[in-house]
Amino acid sequence: MSDASDALAPKRSRRASGRVTLADVARAADVSPITVSRALRGERSVDKELVERVRKAVDELHYVPDPAARALASQRSTQVLVLVPLLSNNLFVDVLESIHRTLFPQGFLPLIGVTHYDTAEEELLLRTYLPHRPAGLLVTGFDRSEAARQLIARSGVPCVHMMETSSALGVGSVGFSQAKAGAAMTQHLLDRGYRRIAFAAAQLDPRVMQRAEGYRRALKEAGLYDPRLELLSPEPSSIALGGRLFEDVLTHNPDVDAVFFCNDDLAQGGLLAANRLGISVPERVAMAGFNDLAGSDQMVPPLTTVRTPRQQVGEAAAQMLLGLMRGKLLKPQAVELDYELVVRQST
Repeated sequence: MSDASDALAPKRSRRASGRVTLADVARAADVSPITVSRALRGERSVDKELVERVRKAVDELHYVPDPAARALASQRSTQVLVLVPLLSNNLFVDVLESIHRTLFPQGFLPLIGVTHYDTAEEELLLRTYLPHRPAGLLVTGFDRSEAARQLIARSGVPCVHMMETSSALGVGSVGFSQAKAGAAMTQHLLDRGYRRIAFAAAQLDPRVMQRAEGYRRALKEAGLYDPRLELLSPEPSSIALGGRLFEDVLTHNPDVDAVFFCNDDLAQGGLLAANRLGISVPERVAMAGFNDLAGSDQMVPPLTTVRTPRQQVGEAAAQMLLGLMRGKLLKPQAVELDYELVVRQST
């Protein structure tokens, strides 16, 4: 580069790598490095005029923060590892959206891992990411390998469990009672006069089986439980599977007058199959789902379901984790949220 072009180039102090540093930004903005750090994290305590100066310096110097250097300098990470089973429907997407909205403004970055309901895959994710010392950990439920439990316990990383609650001492959890919700839907069907109520389920993860337990409890209390009316498939939950399960129910138990599906996508498939086969809902057979997923209110007829507090779970779990990461006591250690029975025309 010529002397003339050197004179026109912005003056910047660089590391040997040539990377613009946080200290460079601080000098350009005429503020301290800690002010730059706080401004970039979005802390509200930083004066707006200082934030504007920092942003201008960042733009002029083309500064890109180095998360690894920041964690090394502060001896703490800004990443939060979030482990969820799937991203194929709105259930966990809604949870993650709430987590992001809660953590990001506080300077923490959610790092998503998908377990696919596989305890071995979850264990691998923990072994991969925990050595990087995330600031916190959000995990789904309590069904995991003993090795995974030990990895979490020995890591010293603050951890909160989502979607289920526990009374175990020192265990942070946010969720709702899947069993009570399953019993409530079954009782609704009983109250409507249905007596041969089938339960159709897929995936068969622990939360699905808790809903099944609620279904059984309600029917046993009414003296109407028949184990032959349970169709439990280990296949992933889907609309197509719901249609097949509905047809199987009526083929093997033609006297069934209601079907409680463990998830809305299955129930949506059941409704589509009933329409295709000319089976009147709810006159011939009623149908109910779980989770109030997108589209359930647009089915023909609209689907009765359980609206689960997934957005509230994500927000409350993230807030609990923020407290733990900041050294606060775990109080309360278990937060149980409410679900809502949404009654529509399918029952």
